[in-house]
Amino acid sequence: MFPGAHAATNPDRAAIIMASSGHTISFRELDEQANRISQLFAAAGLSAGDHVAFCLENNAEFLQLCWGAHYAGLIYTALSSRLTTEEMAYIVDNCGARAFITSSHKREQAAELVDRMPNVEMRLMMDGVIDGYESYEETVAAQSAAPLPNRVAGRDMLYSSGTTGRPKGVNQQLEQLPLEEASSGVAGMQVVLFGQTEDSVYLSPAPLYHAAPLRFTMGTHIVGGTVIVMERFDPEEYLRLIGEYRATHSQVVPTMFVRMLKLEPEVRARYDVSSLEAVVHAAAPCPVAVKEQIIEWFGPVVHEYYAGTEGNGFVYCNSEMWLGHKGTVGMPINCSIHIVGEDGEEVAEVGDEGTIFFEGGGSFEYHGDEEKTAASRHPKGWSTLGDVGKVDEDGFLYLTDRKAYMIITGGVNVYPQEAENVLTMHPKVFDVAVIGVPNPDFGEEVKAVVQAAEGVETGPALERELIAYCREQLADVKCPRTVDFRDELPRHPTGKLYKRLLKDEYWAGHDSRII
Repeated sequence: MFPGAHAATNPDRAAIIMASSGHTISFRELDEQANRISQLFAAAGLSAGDHVAFCLENNAEFLQLCWGAHYAGLIYTALSSRLTTEEMAYIVDNCGARAFITSSHKREQAAELVDRMPNVEMRLMMDGVIDGYESYEETVAAQSAAPLPNRVAGRDMLYSSGTTGRPKGVNQQLEQLPLEEASSGVAGMQVVLFGQTEDSVYLSPAPLYHAAPLRFTMGTHIVGGTVIVMERFDPEEYLRLIGEYRATHSQVVPTMFVRMLKLEPEVRARYDVSSLEAVVHAAAPCPVAVKEQIIEWFGPVVHEYYAGTEGNGFVYCNSEMWLGHKGTVGMPINCSIHIVGEDGEEVAEVGDEGTIFFEGGGSFEYHGDEEKTAASRHPKGWSTLGDVGKVDEDGFLYLTDRKAYMIITGGVNVYPQEAENVLTMHPKVFDVAVIGVPNPDFGEEVKAVVQAAEGVETGPALERELIAYCREQLADVKCPRTVDFRDELPRHPTGKLYKRLLKDEYWAGHDSRII
């Protein structure tokens, strides 16, 4: 299905509602605008299989643009609005985009990009124009709302967020099918696992340029449901929107859970969340204490999955499965999992840790980078996202951390996620990152970088308190020896922490083993 199919049967149903303004776009309006956008691409000489790129904040046009590219059979790449100009120029060039669309919100970087996109033939800007760009609104409005003939379905080609190096384009190389025949694995999952229907109301609090929010919102449209788009996440506003729109489904990241749990009890009690049928979380490990409290609050409607933009495997658990195996990210449902040791062989014992490899879950390549593609493969053809974990006797997977984040201190391997999980729950901590920093005796030592809660005084006393708090729950070697305080940590709006940026600061001038 696609929006046009729902426009034919229920044209006035809301497809998109912008949270801040309440601006509503019906399925008829979404379909007509997507047709105009597809006509624009075709008039510019783009045909099925060509690439386009765009860099936008969450706005009312975002999903309409995606569907327009989809209707035109294009491969579309959404760029994070937080990238540097250098990173944006690299991705636009790397993906082979022939068109680039942005908004006046990004006008300064857009101006810097004009001369750095030699293969881009069409540059458009929303909400105003600058030299080198044409008006998106005027150009689209001049097009016909009639469907293109012989349509094939497009697809996304998204880039990793670059936490451990340059962003990597994930090319799944799917066969392009007629628009009316194309299916969506994500939409199928939303129906089968999470019970979404055309009556569902999906609340999306994250940036739409990220893989999961983009695919889940478009999947909701495929099913025929309504998407509420938050321009940015705010914990109390999120709760208010659930009650106002009787939201049934949502996807969040664990840091959003933490922000909601740190609201005052009377604030949390103010909002009705009883309409929720499924709240899905992924993208980062969720501390056990956080998930316990969320399930107690929201009810057994919390679902979790472990997967990547690469689409090479899918691991899932619902609330009941998780409560029986606390800390798990679930069981594989479309693949097999192999835990591989440093010697390249599968670990000998159940519960031993190693790199997680998927078998049979789907194939991918890193666009234009054979070396990175090869590095993700096992000699037996399995593929990995670079995470470390273990499997219990019942077949449930547990994540330890990303291999690149492991700290080796005095010959002992330490995964910082454990200390982060503990410190996250301290009432005086708003955000925390645990990393390895240089130590002349041990090679590395464990350090916590903390954003304190509002109004909390930072300094040596709080540092001692946090270290002691961690040591009450973990072995000393896993706990920070020192704590630094920052006004804000470099965290992506999707919840992913840019540890690479912190590491670069501390390892400057040292022989870092971190790539």
